Amino acid sequence: MDSLHAPRLQHAEVSSDLFKKLADLNMAIAKAGHLDRTISHLIDIRASQLNGCTFCLDMHVKQARLHGERELRLHHLAGWRESGLFDPKERAALAWTEALTRLAPTGVTDSQYAEARAQFSERELSDLTYQVMAINAWNRAGVAFQTPPGSLDKAFGLDKAGLS
Repeated sequence: MDSLHAPRLQHAEVSSDLFKKLADLNMAIAKAGHLDRTISHLIDIRASQLNGCTFCLDMHVKQARLHGERELRLHHLAGWRESGLFDPKERAALAWTEALTRLAPTGVTDSQYAEARAQFSERELSDLTYQVMAINAWNRAGVAFQTPPGSLDKAFGLDKAGLS
C-alpha cells in the first residue's frame, strides 16, 4: 500500500487507553445533549476541513448525511460565510469553531466571544468548546498517522451512507 492508503501506525491500538478516553469525551458531549446534532456535525466537518484531516472529514460527512443533512449545505460549508444556507446559531458555531481551531496570536477576541454567547447559553458554549477541542484532537491524530479515509466505515455503519 502506498502512503495515501496505509496508516503510519495504528494509534488506536498502540495507545488504546488514551484512544478510549478521547472516545469517552465524545460520548459524554453527545450524551449531555446540550448541542444540536446538526451543529455537532457542522463543527466536526468544518474543523476537519481546516485541519486537512481527510479521515475525519470523510467520516463526519457520512454521519451528517445519515442524519439527514442536505448535500448542498455540505458543499457550501467551506464557504459558509458567503452562503445563506446556515442559520445564525449555526453561523456562530462555525465562527467559534474556526476561532478555536485557528487560534490567533491574540487569542479569541471579545467580539468573537460575544457573537457565540449571543447564540448559546453558557452550558452550550462550554460544551461547544469541548466538542471543538475533541475534533481538533482527533484531527491531529488522523493527520499525524495518516488514517485512511473510509477505513472504519463498516465498523461505524457509515457504509450505509452510500458515499463510497
